Amino acid sequence: MKLKIPLLLLAGLCLSVSAFAQSWPTRPVTLIVPFPPGGGTDAFARPLAAQLTKQLGKTVIIDNRGGAGGTLGAGVAAKSPPDGYTFFIGAAHHAIAPALYPKLAYDLQKDFIPITVIATPPQVIVVNTQRVPVQDLKGLLDYVRKNPGKLNFGSAGNGTSHHLAGELFKIQTKTFITHIPYRGAGPALQDLIGGQLDMMFDGLGSSASHIKSGRIKALAVASPKRAPGFPDVPTAAEAGVPGYEVSTWYGLWAIKGTPPEVVERMTEEVKKALASPEIQHNWTSAGSDIPHMSQAEFTAMIASEIARWGQVVKSSGVKLE
Repeated sequence: MKLKIPLLLLAGLCLSVSAFAQSWPTRPVTLIVPFPPGGGTDAFARPLAAQLTKQLGKTVIIDNRGGAGGTLGAGVAAKSPPDGYTFFIGAAHHAIAPALYPKLAYDLQKDFIPITVIATPPQVIVVNTQRVPVQDLKGLLDYVRKNPGKLNFGSAGNGTSHHLAGELFKIQTKTFITHIPYRGAGPALQDLIGGQLDMMFDGLGSSASHIKSGRIKALAVASPKRAPGFPDVPTAAEAGVPGYEVSTWYGLWAIKGTPPEVVERMTEEVKKALASPEIQHNWTSAGSDIPHMSQAEFTAMIASEIARWGQVVKSSGVKLE
């Protein structure tokens, strides 16, 4: 026996779904950022939240939950109610974590719904010139080789892209620099600026304003082309380390179980936000291109990144310290 749904009832259901999507949000929306303020994720999350607040007419709040290379905040996000009022902004670090943390409190591919990539800045090699008396990458390599083990580099935590970018640099240049993990790029940057750290392999988004102010010096970006907004900073290849390329990315996820109509609405709002003059200006100032990636493309990219970083971790021998 086939059940027949009256056309008027079906039309009513469609209208109610559409009305729900249009009325959402009716209260503030939270974006969980799994790092302390001042890091790369924060550098893109806050302008995006401000733009979404203008578009949605409701406050979009940043909730910083730092620790364990971004995995603590991801675990908090995964356990949040999937009611359409909590989203998660993660990064390349979260594609690295499965290879390093055997017992994560979440599964990136099962507990979240990918929405899109929001920014793609390159990694940048930055130094405190008061502690490291060099002006270019060649000078850094000469200094490190003459003083093996003397310099240190900070990262956003064990297993983050900052950490692996440093390990990859050491492998490719056959040098040794001591790794010091922090609870996020923000605290590490503060120590770099304050003279407690020598250098970082940072995402350009968090270092950008400090480079422009002269508090730290950028020696090279780890990308095949120079970064938007930083035409005077050479690529690593131009500066003498060909093949050293480490890009980072930041993405937006919904919690698994979030109503599809809310996911669709948020997807459209983020697309609109990334096309706004305000965001385009901010992203260029932070050295990032404006990404254009569909949900399907982002989903495929996550799987690819998890596999790629898994191989990097395995071949580099990096372990949690």
